[in-house]
Amino acid sequence: MGLLQDKIVAVVGGTSGIGEAASKLFAKEGATVAVVGRRQAEGEAIVADILAAGGKASFIQADVADAASVEEMTQEIVKRHGRLDAAFNNFGIDGGMKPVIDQTEADYDRIMDINLKGAFFALKSQLPVMLAQGKGAIVFTSSVLAEVSLPGSNLYSASKAGLIGLARSAAVEVAAKGVRVNVVSPAITRTPMTAGGFKTGADGEQKHVLTDFHPIGRVAEPEEVAEAALFLLADRASFITGHTLTVDGGLTAR
Repeated sequence: MGLLQDKIVAVVGGTSGIGEAASKLFAKEGATVAVVGRRQAEGEAIVADILAAGGKASFIQADVADAASVEEMTQEIVKRHGRLDAAFNNFGIDGGMKPVIDQTEADYDRIMDINLKGAFFALKSQLPVMLAQGKGAIVFTSSVLAEVSLPGSNLYSASKAGLIGLARSAAVEVAAKGVRVNVVSPAITRTPMTAGGFKTGADGEQKHVLTDFHPIGRVAEPEEVAEAALFLLADRASFITGHTLTVDGGLTAR
């Protein structure tokens, strides 16, 4: 029996990278997965892969920067399945790494609207359903850049730090009502967002330019971050809430 057996799980931002890995892993662990994202073709391709492997999934199109779209997403899941047991809110953009004095108000709005306001919309949408059920689990994806910084990560770091604060506060508010809220915080992970940082060395091996920041000697694979989210969403993590699980190969320990 899988860790998410017979649960209805939303993976918001599920059409690539960590979200794609999580969608497939959760389905393998017995969940019925709602793969949520803006890109329909990519989402439906992931659903097709899950169905071909014997899992259960469907695609829902939504824009996390739009409150109405997020609410419609959650209501559509409830309409299809009658409930929402768990949600992995995995969306985010880096917005372009550049000095803070070169960032514009438009840059700020774009990053915060998705990374932080989108998380607020997700909570506003998902929590009422779970509170009515008397149970549920939510996991957000933050970043180690909420705790440590790189030149140019200013707005991204601020948005991801704000996300952790938002999730922790929500966790305290609903802890006695059967709903858990946690965060996974990965370091550099092999995803489309980080693809530009990978270079092929003289030995033919492809490494990220920030590989050496990770004491473990490599960057994360999306499946490794998905496994952390799986643990936090599963019932075996029933006494864990308001927690940030860092998945960083030792980066923040250094």
